[in-house]
Order: sequence, then C-alpha cells, then structure tokens
Amino acid sequence: MPKIDRIETTLVDLPTIRGHVLSMATMMVQSIVLVEIRFSDGSVGLGEGTAIGGMSYGAESPESIKVAIDTYIAPVLDGLDGDRINTAADIMSRAVKGNPIARCAVETALWDGLARRLGVSVAHLFGGPVRTAMPVAWTLASGNSETDILEAREMLETRRHDIFKLKIGKRPVREDIAHVAAIRDAVGDRASIRVDVNQAWSLDEARWGLRGLQEIGVDLVEQPIGARHMRQLKSLTDGYEIAVMADEALQGPEDAMACATDRAADVFAVKIAQSGGLKKGAEVAAIARAAGIGLYAGTMLEAGVGTAAALQLFSTLPSLAWGTELFGPLLMKVDLLERPIRYADFAVHLPDGPGLGVTLNPDVVAQYRRDRQPGVPGIALPG
Repeated sequence: MPKIDRIETTLVDLPTIRGHVLSMATMMVQSIVLVEIRFSDGSVGLGEGTAIGGMSYGAESPESIKVAIDTYIAPVLDGLDGDRINTAADIMSRAVKGNPIARCAVETALWDGLARRLGVSVAHLFGGPVRTAMPVAWTLASGNSETDILEAREMLETRRHDIFKLKIGKRPVREDIAHVAAIRDAVGDRASIRVDVNQAWSLDEARWGLRGLQEIGVDLVEQPIGARHMRQLKSLTDGYEIAVMADEALQGPEDAMACATDRAADVFAVKIAQSGGLKKGAEVAAIARAAGIGLYAGTMLEAGVGTAAALQLFSTLPSLAWGTELFGPLLMKVDLLERPIRYADFAVHLPDGPGLGVTLNPDVVAQYRRDRQPGVPGIALPG
C-alpha cells in the first residue's frame, strides 16, 4: 500500500514564442505549477497546474495554485493510500472549495503515480485509448492580420495544423469581423476557422458578431458572452446556424448539466483543469455525449505534463467531433519534457509509456523555475 509521502510544487516561468493576445491580457510568459508526489514505495507521480493570463482570466493564478496545494491540500493528503484516488479527490473537494486547477494538478499526479506502478498508461485506467492521434487546432493570437495569415500558411504547408482559432474581442466587433474575414479569405477552404471571444461581448454585440461570422464562413464561436449568462448563450445558440461553444461557463459537471439541460450550447470545450481533474473532466464529457452535444478538448495553455494528461483522457472518448486545442507546448520557447509531445500530419499524438508517458527535463526546470529568476510574470493588461 504505497502512501503519499510528500507533495512538492515548483513554479516555472516559460517565455512564449510571441505575444499571445487575449481579450483581457497579452501573454509573453506562461507560468506553470509543477507537482511531484512522492510515494512510500519510491514511485513518483507528475502533475501540472496552469492558468491563462494571470487573474485577469479566472479566479486562480499560478501563485494561488501553489499556495492552495502547499498550504491546504498537501497536509490533508499526507499519509493517504496513494492508490485511493477517489478518496483523495473527495478529501480535496471538501478541504478546498473552488480551486479546480490546483485540485486537478494533484489528482493528475495521483493518476500518473498509480498508472506507473501498474505499468500501464493513464488512458488504460479510463478504459483504454480509442485513438492515438487527435486533430489539433492552432490559435492565431498575434493581433495582426498579416502576421496571422503568414503563420496560418506556414502551419498548412508544414502539415502541422489545419484548424485555426482566432482570439478576438479586444477590438470593436466590426474590426474583429474584418480581421477574421481577411484570414478566412487567405486560407480559403484549406482550413477550419473558429473564433474565441473569451466573454468579451455584450449580448447586442454578440448578435451582430455571430451574424457577421456566420456570413464569412466561420465554423464556430467560443464563449462570446459572460459565463454566467446561460440564458443569453442559449438565445445565441438557438438563433444562429454557426456552432456556439461553451468554455468558461463549464466549471465542472454541475455547470455542464445546467448547460446541457437547456441546450445552451452546441459544443462543450472540456478542460481537465477547469473541470477539477481528469475524473470530473470525464464526467463533463459524459454529460455532453448523453445530451448530444459536440466535444472539443480545450486547453489552459498547459505545458507538456498537463497536455499529456489531457491527451490521456481525450484519447479514450468514442467521439471528439470538434478535435482538440492541445497545442500549449508549441507556444513556449522551451519544452519541459525530455521527449516532447509529437505534432505531425495535422494531429497531436498520444505519448507512449506508463503513466502520462512523459518525463521532465531537469535542466529546463532548473533554468526556468521562479526562485531562480524572480520577477513579475509577463502579463500585459489592456488599456
């Protein structure tokens, strides 16, 4: 019976390859909380907690994730049987309200440890993979049309991505529509074009925006309005042919059930971190499937460990109609893994091996850990 001996967390700041422009912030650095759980039998499990855009995006930040784990989660799990993941998840949910990313990071490390001890992949603990390669989108978020067009063409020519999601919502709606139209015209029918508004529009703006996006041939719009306005989201879903995807509105199975009950969205962006762990993420996906709602594997722009964890889960789903957005490691100048996750032929490929199938590169972790390079993370707010 391997017991939890120690839970260690490390903040790592990784520079991005370019500014990643969101409606609420511009990211130049992605901050990662790495989790290592050491068990009494000598085994180790890896996890990752990652937020987007600091606290301008959501209630958790890399710093708060680390504090939640170190101060509140690690003490209540100390000495627990490491194989009892359901028990550990229940203890965490009772000891720490909210904080789904922190809980996901720890739960991921528990799944990784258990699977490694059994000599199987995490996917096998969820019934086994039905696919080892998944379509993967690339987010065009430089904020400049010509830059985004050049980037999209390069991705198509190298067969890395043929699904593009544009981050919009920072500019007036008409300017955003013109920006999207330029990229749509440039790539033609060689790619699927989608947009993510990150809750930036009012209902009036969203009505105008969805009509314009629909007319220029955009396939999907993600979370155009505030996450709490479920009835308004439903009105947009019902009022337009363009697919509407819920993202920030899905903070776990309870939200998924409410959204599915009203059919407030056509597609669910399922994120393991936002859901509160792999098991909760699987529950969100199951609710969507039962309601006939399409599935999309979303990202919090995780690095290698978090991306591998998501791939392990989503590889087990019978249907993934809208593909994935698990490109996080490609946005960073350096890779945390000894063997990077493979991206080829317009797909992201499931890592091989036990557990998550990945191993950290200790030299990269040592170089970019926060306590070795103190400073303010690279987040610029609009205004």
